[in-house]
Amino acid sequence: MRMTAEVLLSRLDKVRQTGPDRWLARCPGPAHHRGDKHPSLNISEKPDGCVLMHCPVCQDTPAILAAVGLEFSDLYPPRPATDTFLPPERRPFPALDILRSLAFEATIVLYAAHDMLEAGDLVLGHDGFDRLRLAHDRIQSALTLAEGVRRHA
Repeated sequence: MRMTAEVLLSRLDKVRQTGPDRWLARCPGPAHHRGDKHPSLNISEKPDGCVLMHCPVCQDTPAILAAVGLEFSDLYPPRPATDTFLPPERRPFPALDILRSLAFEATIVLYAAHDMLEAGDLVLGHDGFDRLRLAHDRIQSALTLAEGVRRHA
C-alpha cells in the first residue's frame, strides 16, 4: 500500500492539524482507553513521503499500527524501481576537477600536435592544428570561467 499521512489520518479519531504536514490525533493504542480526551499521537509527513508517528504516552508504535491495520513498511514510500544491472550513479570527483584534468590533457595533445606539425609528421595539417588549438582554447576558457564562478560562490 502507498502510505501517505492521509491514509493514516483517515483511520484515526480527533485529528487536528498542528502545522504544515503535522497533526495530532487520539492514540488508538491498547494502552489508551476510548475515553481519551487529550490526543497524544503526533504524526508528520516528511518531504520524501515518509510518515512519522509517536505517542509519548504509550510509546508503542507497533500496537498503534496494528490497531489501525497498518505495518511499519506502510510508513515509507515505495522505493523507485532501479535498473539492477547498473550501480547507482556516483560522482566521485567535483566537476571543476574533471574540467581541470581535461584541460591538462588537451594541453598535452596540443603540444604533441605542435611538435608533430613542426617535424612535418602531422597529418592534420595547419587547418587541423588550428582546429585543435581552438578546442584547447575553449577548454581553457571554460576552466577559467568555472574557477571564477567557484571563487564567487
